[in-house]
Amino acid sequence: MGAPKRGFLTLTRIGFAARGVMYLLVAWMALRLGRAEDAGGALAYLASGRGKLLLAAMAAGFLAYALWRLADAAFDLEGRGDEPKALGVRAVAAGSGLVHLGLAFAAAKLAFGYSHGGGGSSRKAEMASGFALHLPGGKLLLIAGAAVLLGAGIAQFAKAGRRTFLKHLRADARRMWWVTAAGCGGYAARGAVFVTAAWLLLRAGLDRRPGEAGGLGDSLKALPVAAEMAVAGGLALFGAFCLIEAWYRILPEPAMPEKLKRKLPGR
Repeated sequence: MGAPKRGFLTLTRIGFAARGVMYLLVAWMALRLGRAEDAGGALAYLASGRGKLLLAAMAAGFLAYALWRLADAAFDLEGRGDEPKALGVRAVAAGSGLVHLGLAFAAAKLAFGYSHGGGGSSRKAEMASGFALHLPGGKLLLIAGAAVLLGAGIAQFAKAGRRTFLKHLRADARRMWWVTAAGCGGYAARGAVFVTAAWLLLRAGLDRRPGEAGGLGDSLKALPVAAEMAVAGGLALFGAFCLIEAWYRILPEPAMPEKLKRKLPGR
């Protein structure tokens, strides 16, 4: 593997670690500060003093992680195939890549001293819901969106129950009980967040009130206090699992697929 590819994969691992830090911050702010924040709020919390150096490193990691996810979606780096189910998983990878591009931009802005725009995923959810409700059939669009979020939540619970996240880790990591525990607890917590976000979006559609939609922070706030603390603890486990992935994740070497090479001139 050449030095550029090794450097890119190293940055991608930093991206996994950056995800971990972000989720740990969200959990810590909920558990210790009583503040239910989304990813943007967690990043903004770092935007002072030495936190800016960490934000700069996270921005680079988020960018590499985003590009790796987008490349996986486009070129099937992890060999999922072209079946409908596999294409759905690759579409999710593309969505994750776009989300992390946004996180890279947000972290870079904060690292260079630009203030956090505010609102984060909660504000975006509200704006998107408001836009949808002004379209013909907007109520049905929000209900469909809620169904998608519910499906995503169920998929997270399935990952936790079936432990399918282990297949992406090295064999030595798969044998460690605490790795399995962190993954199961973390994915279950993410499932709870997605299901709660689905409920908020469904309610926004049925009531025609876009302000009722919300992101990660709003989903935590919508839960009873005991459940909020339990889910925040699970998000801390997910943050820890992301740090585990940064070291143990199997990352396919980025390469141009043969079917694309054959289409290039001169090949």
